[in-house]
Amino acid sequence: MTVESPSMSYRILGRTGLSVSTIAFGCGPISNLMTGEDRSRQQVVLARAIDHGVNWIDTAATYGKGRSEESLGEALRELDAHDRVHLATKVRLLPEELDDIPSAVRRSIEGSLERLGVERVTLLQLHNAITAERGQEATSVTPRDVLGKVLDSFRSLQEEGMVGHIGLTAVGQADALREVVDSGEFDTIQVPFNIMNPSAGLHVPDEYPEADYGNIIGLARQHDMGVFAIRVFAAGAVLGNEPGSHTLNSPFFPLDLYRRDEQRAVRMRDVTGSDDTLRDVAVRYPLQHPGVTAAIIGFGDPAHVDEALRSAHRGALPADLTQRIEDIALALIEQHG
Repeated sequence: MTVESPSMSYRILGRTGLSVSTIAFGCGPISNLMTGEDRSRQQVVLARAIDHGVNWIDTAATYGKGRSEESLGEALRELDAHDRVHLATKVRLLPEELDDIPSAVRRSIEGSLERLGVERVTLLQLHNAITAERGQEATSVTPRDVLGKVLDSFRSLQEEGMVGHIGLTAVGQADALREVVDSGEFDTIQVPFNIMNPSAGLHVPDEYPEADYGNIIGLARQHDMGVFAIRVFAAGAVLGNEPGSHTLNSPFFPLDLYRRDEQRAVRMRDVTGSDDTLRDVAVRYPLQHPGVTAAIIGFGDPAHVDEALRSAHRGALPADLTQRIEDIALALIEQHG
């Protein structure tokens, strides 16, 4: 269900019943806004988003080692805007914390609440990849971990009123992700879903060369889960940016992936006609999927907010353009002429 306002569209976040702006404000390290030091710019960009109706803000305890949450909390206080937005944050369990998951989860959320300056967040998400065995990907945990002590810990925080809803960052191995989502225990997922890798929203061939997210959006929709699309600009590869410091140092979405996405972006610009059109397509593509609630975008400038909103308002892409974009992403364009 979609509800229109003069400046923003809203969709219902699955079974939570919350009305969420289709463009969400991402506070991760790629844009370097909230993990940086420019307090004035942080307030200006955040104010522009909120004034346009953005009501969902996504951060994490690990973004800038807590700096993102601190910056966000301060900016919201200065703007007197805590009551105008929903806050979502995340907990990432480190390997040495897996012997006592409940304590690690509690430490993380207590730190997040203090930095954000609130007593409660709307959504708490697990920030670990999910794989069949621990450690098969960086900091990954198993479905047994997630549906056991992680879930129990998250439920306890809900009962105490510290957390409204619970969710997952859906990265890892497709079968493991599907096992957890199919449990029906979590309210939301956020998952990489973009023109470079559409596998979270459709079935891809067995020989697909990139991470396969197993059409997880379709499964989440069956369970009436809210879905946030992340990495909409593929960490800047869609924008033609040079890789940032996070990409150069991250074990999660490494530099070699960025370089492959750059190559795909060159081919996609030939299809769309320009960099501006490619950016527009990158926003509209995930939002046209019926299972997606919102796209989380990291903004670095007020103009970026305006641009994203204009794209969101344009609606779905033409079917032929969607097909060609997906063909390039799946490395099958040659088979279609």
